[in-house]
Order: sequence, then C-alpha cells, then structure tokens
Amino acid sequence: MRRLNVKQIGWLKVVLHMAAFLPLLWLILSINQGWFSADPAKDIQHFTGRMALKLLLATLAVTPLARYGKQPLLIRVRRLLGLWCFAWASLHLISYSLLELGINNLSLLGEELVSRPYLTLGIICWFILLLLALTSFQRAQRKLGKRWQTLHNAIYLVVILAPIHYIWSVKILSPQPLIYAAIALILLVWRWKKFANWWQ
Repeated sequence: MRRLNVKQIGWLKVVLHMAAFLPLLWLILSINQGWFSADPAKDIQHFTGRMALKLLLATLAVTPLARYGKQPLLIRVRRLLGLWCFAWASLHLISYSLLELGINNLSLLGEELVSRPYLTLGIICWFILLLLALTSFQRAQRKLGKRWQTLHNAIYLVVILAPIHYIWSVKILSPQPLIYAAIALILLVWRWKKFANWWQ
C-alpha cells in the first residue's frame, strides 16, 4: 500500500472537517423541520453526545491505523478529530444545560452534576477534553515538553468514562451504547503494550 503524501493528507483533512461539520447542518435542519420525536430535547442531547463519542473513538483509532497501516502522516489528522470531538461534547453540554434545565434554571446545573453520577462522569470527560484542546497546539507542546504526552494520556480516561456515561444515561438499554463501549474497549486493548510499560 502506498503511503499518503502531504497533499493527500490535506484533502483527507478537508473530508474529515466536512464529516464533522455536516451533521451540525443536519441537526439544525432537523430542528427546523420537526424531524425529531415527541422529546426533541433528548434527541438533540443524544445526537450531540453520539457525535462526540464517534469523534473520540476516531481520534483514538488514528494512531493504530497510522502504525499498522504504515501511514505516519496520518497522525496529522488526530488533533483535528480531537478538536471536533471537544466541539461536539460542548454542544452536548450546552444542549443539556439549555434544553433540559432551561436558560432560567442554569443555576441548578452544579447541583444536577453532583446529584446525578452519570452527569458527573460527563462533566469530568468535558473538562479533560477542554484541557486537551487548550494544550493541543505546538506552542503548548513545546512549553510542556515531556509533560505534554503525560497530560494527553488523560484521553484514555475519557475513553473509559464516556461510554459508561452514555450507557448510564439511557433509561432503556439498547445495543448502540454497548457497541460504542465495545469499540472503546478494543481500542484500549490495542494499546495493551503501552499500558503494560507504565507498570514496569
């Protein structure tokens, strides 16, 4: 298999940007056209949450695909996917805050996050993603040095907690959150050598 060149990676980035952005247009259209169920607030929350989770898993899949597919330049799309993951996670949080609680009841957000454990997991994931997004740029990498990789290993905690948050949040257990959890587990097991080295 031929290695991707810089120009091809550039086009791949365009495709990935579109893949992450177009669902937002579909979401807006669905809201305007009334395509959601009788509980559109829940539908919007689940849609934004699933998009964040898909992009999280895609971000984690980049490294093994680059390594085993012998495509080193593929690593260049990882930050792009990670930032889109954070954007959709932020939309997920905003949709819960505004649609579930209402703009007049935002003061209850802190209480809700503490009283509902699955929300606690969700906000932990969001704060980690925020920290990773803020430190994903080259300037932060240079400033943090070796600590940058240690910090960004926190993505593994998100990969563990986010599927649990999803499974815990649905009132009727369906195959979909279990599928996401299984994919997350596979991506973590794929890195077992890395985790084993941490314990040595």
